[in-house]
Amino acid sequence: MTALSAAALYIGINILLLFFLSFRVVGRRQSAKVSLGTGGDADLEIRTRAHGNAAEYIPITMLGLFVMTQFPAPVWAIHGVGAVFTAGRLLHAYGLSATVMPARALGMVLTWLGMLAAGVGVIWLAVA
Repeated sequence: MTALSAAALYIGINILLLFFLSFRVVGRRQSAKVSLGTGGDADLEIRTRAHGNAAEYIPITMLGLFVMTQFPAPVWAIHGVGAVFTAGRLLHAYGLSATVMPARALGMVLTWLGMLAAGVGVIWLAVA
């Protein structure tokens, strides 16, 4: 597996996660008959934040992961960053959606670790 194909794996998983979270928002909007905002619907608020949170973190970290492949970073580094970050996003989405605080908290820690590793990795590769 090349660094690019490893990154593509994590990028694909994160795209599907965003799609799934978006689909949940749209489904709840339709059933609650709310076209803008959350209309005071608690479940829609949770789903909207789960999607919004993912949309805030995934794009920039996946860009960093892709940039790492262009230097090229070792495949193990791509898997390390991608797996930690993706596990964090999956745990956070589950924890926020199901109100399971330990999963949500661990998900954010893993998300931050993956994001930090991508940022440091890109800088390291750029100046090395």
